[in-house]
Amino acid sequence: MGSTLGVAVVGFGWMGRVHTQAYARVPHHFPGLAVRPELIAVADEVPGRAEEATEQYGFATAARDWREVAADPRVQAVSVAAPNFLHREIGVAMAEAGKHLWIEKPVGLTAQDARAVADAVTKAGVQGTVGFNYRNAPAVAAARELVAAGEIGTVTHVRIRLFSDYAAHPEGALTWRYERERGGSGVLGDLASHGVDLARFLLGEIASLTADTAVFVPERARPTGATAGHTRSTSGELGPVENEDYVSCLLRFASGARGVLEASRVSVGEQNNYGFEIHGTRGAVSWDFRRMGELGVSRGTSYQDQPVSTLYVGPGHGEYSAFQPGAANSMGYDDLKVIEAYNFLRSVAEGTPYGATLDDAVHSAAALDAMARSAEQGIWVSPAGG
Repeated sequence: MGSTLGVAVVGFGWMGRVHTQAYARVPHHFPGLAVRPELIAVADEVPGRAEEATEQYGFATAARDWREVAADPRVQAVSVAAPNFLHREIGVAMAEAGKHLWIEKPVGLTAQDARAVADAVTKAGVQGTVGFNYRNAPAVAAARELVAAGEIGTVTHVRIRLFSDYAAHPEGALTWRYERERGGSGVLGDLASHGVDLARFLLGEIASLTADTAVFVPERARPTGATAGHTRSTSGELGPVENEDYVSCLLRFASGARGVLEASRVSVGEQNNYGFEIHGTRGAVSWDFRRMGELGVSRGTSYQDQPVSTLYVGPGHGEYSAFQPGAANSMGYDDLKVIEAYNFLRSVAEGTPYGATLDDAVHSAAALDAMARSAEQGIWVSPAGG
């Protein structure tokens, strides 16, 4: 290992913990990395949470206000895992303070927010990485290679799904996540943002789209205290859910391929049912996040009745070899964030972007804005992601 890099985490809910654990693990999986992260500061406005993080993970400093992190000269890089409505303000401030930025998607509430952070990162000359973690799965990297190599012929159409039940319970509290001003576009920002990134990562740019959205749980009880995660509430005053529970979207790619993207946060019976099926003129490839190390692959010259085989990913696929020595050994969600941490730290060390960047975040956010506009007006829309 080479020099140390002072890092901080802003927002210490579940995702802040995942970032912190990724920093701790990355030297073990990528010992050749030129920098070693050092946990300097953690900030969270919830009383006691930052102090708990300091005690558990060994941060040198705990703070209630993220501005203390921005002003700390020991901090050279910052993870932003705060709620969506704070992403733009914190992201811009950290970049202007000269801090490299690892920020969770969707990087604000709109494409304008994402562009503001991207512009600040570019102007400051710092590196920026975005939390599109599903593209880091070795199986997804393998699927991308299969498609690019023409193994399934010319891609004709794709279906991308992101179904979850985290908001399905009617007693789920009316937290910031369900407010337009603080939670943005609901399931679009939460889940469809990942779907757009997968679509672009695998198949290239989206030329146009048309979408439909719905709110299926229209009211929730307001929480009576501090919340974390998906808290339930029954005693608070009922208030309206202002953003989307569900989105379905038809996609036209610049390549001529067609696609369907569907996301729901209220799908009873679905837990992290994320994945895709890509079809081409000579075959197909499919992936299910819940079977993260497997790809369904059909290729050959049979066309009709062509069989599907299971490919178990292994060394040679993405960053798999940094975790396991042989094919079909399981990896987990947190491993994807370790890969993300590696890409971030490598970007800082080499001055070259690796992994998902702020430009990817801008394109994803532009597609989400286009979905919202399409659903409102009932028209096809071309995302302006540049």
